[in-house]
Amino acid sequence: MARTVWDSSVGKKTVMAVSGLIMLLYLVAHMIGNLKIYFGAGEFNHYAHWLRTIGEPFMHYEWTLWLVRVVLVVAVVAHATSAYQLSRRDIKARPTQYVHRKRGASYATRTMRWGGIILGLFIVWHLLDLTTGTVHSGGFQEGHPYQNVVDTFSTWYGNVVYIVAMLALGLHIRHGFWSAAQTLGAGSRTRDRALKTAADVLALLLTAGFIAVPVGVMTGVVS
Repeated sequence: MARTVWDSSVGKKTVMAVSGLIMLLYLVAHMIGNLKIYFGAGEFNHYAHWLRTIGEPFMHYEWTLWLVRVVLVVAVVAHATSAYQLSRRDIKARPTQYVHRKRGASYATRTMRWGGIILGLFIVWHLLDLTTGTVHSGGFQEGHPYQNVVDTFSTWYGNVVYIVAMLALGLHIRHGFWSAAQTLGAGSRTRDRALKTAADVLALLLTAGFIAVPVGVMTGVVS
């Protein structure tokens, strides 16, 4: 049954919707945590340490954090795989482009695929920068996330990469949230306007919330 569901387009769209909502919940929590940087190094570093001790003593050090990471990896892989396979099916079903674009198709809708690729590349760069320190500028300091964040956003390219990715994220959420609601049966004629408004608000808040961090560093509010 699981294989039958996965092989169907409806099943793949459902996987995309559920995995997308899982990632959206994480993004909301991640954005709120990021904004703690405005309360100073002590508060931000303490928050980063707390993430590794969630659930103690029942959970061992970093176990909860690794559990969250595993869930996110599964969600990202499932989301990307289903998106790619649905895209290939769409191309095979319509090998030539329509003469006229579908009326009402938004810029976000038309750029979902490129946005997904940009976000995928950004995730890799973000992990190598602030998690492993492989591509970090200024000397990565284990256990000092505040200083690491300031180092990253003290470079022009760190700001450009991050801000472009967050703008792509906003467009992705704007279309993806509404699309997920339709796939999971939450949409209707009476609720469509509310769902689209919710998608716009979520996209705006998350984009602004994430971009507020590099802006804080660039303006000297966070230093």
